Amino acid sequence: MLSLTTPDLDRALLLAHLESFEVAHALGLAISHITARTRTRLLIVLVSELFNADKGISPTAAWDDVQRLLTYVYVQATRIAQEHDRVLMDVDVLLKGTADKLSEGLGDGMQRLFRIAGEPQFRTQLPRSVTSLPQTWLPPGGLAYLSSNYSHPASQTRVCDESLPSLYPVVALGGTFDHLHAGHKILLSMSAWIAAEKVIVGVTDDELLIKKSNKEILEKLPDRIARVRGFLELFKPGLVYDIVPIKDVCGPTAWDPNIQALVLSRETVSGGASIDKSRKEKSLPPLQTFVIDVISSTETSLDHSDAELLKQTKMSSTFIRQWIANNVVKM
Repeated sequence: MLSLTTPDLDRALLLAHLESFEVAHALGLAISHITARTRTRLLIVLVSELFNADKGISPTAAWDDVQRLLTYVYVQATRIAQEHDRVLMDVDVLLKGTADKLSEGLGDGMQRLFRIAGEPQFRTQLPRSVTSLPQTWLPPGGLAYLSSNYSHPASQTRVCDESLPSLYPVVALGGTFDHLHAGHKILLSMSAWIAAEKVIVGVTDDELLIKKSNKEILEKLPDRIARVRGFLELFKPGLVYDIVPIKDVCGPTAWDPNIQALVLSRETVSGGASIDKSRKEKSLPPLQTFVIDVISSTETSLDHSDAELLKQTKMSSTFIRQWIANNVVKM
């Protein structure tokens, strides 16, 4: 069995082949091991035929499976990082089809590539920035260990509305996005996951955040916008990302007739009702709403044991600011 160890890397890359959503849960031990060895940055790239644009799954029909996958992977890494008091560790999870060309710079800045032994060969040629990295092959497995911590999701998969289009041209979402963390990244990833052309992100303006705790540690608006854009362009390059400041709940969703879908977190569903009302008053068509079950440690509706893990894994900007206030020496 892999054992957790002291960190010996600043930045690491895990490249794994995914045959099914269920198999992903065998990666739990590997993710925990790599996270424990890494100080500042972990990039996890999951490659699967499921994610091929032409012959893969319908993004909207697979909404539940994909968000459960992302939640599971982010929780494994974030939990270990926080147990080691590395609250500011940056973890990114990318979903790539076997037909996708991986970015030439995917391995830039990384110090080691981790792979899972026994995986099938990737059909696409890996970029030199990845193949030139020192490699560590980790043993497969972990399902037996994980079975006590994670109930198999296959029996819990919810039936999605197959009448929905596979993708929506324009998808919108909003948030503060302070100190971008795993919860934010799940929300942003799922929005890009179902978008065909553009994602509009409303980022709360600074003037609306003056009552936030530890407001002096809040990242400024340009920094929050830059981090959101950087993550989205990493997760799904090729889309148009329109990231704008907002001074109210609705932002562009109140007046833009080109938006077709809205992605909300469970705790902001009431904001969706305000948006519906505003659009109706302007005779604009209603938006198809998609809801993220879990994006924080205090709001959860996952129906498996990972929900408990998430409660123990603090994923809020409030928690991060308080940790910074307690741990970072002010210059």
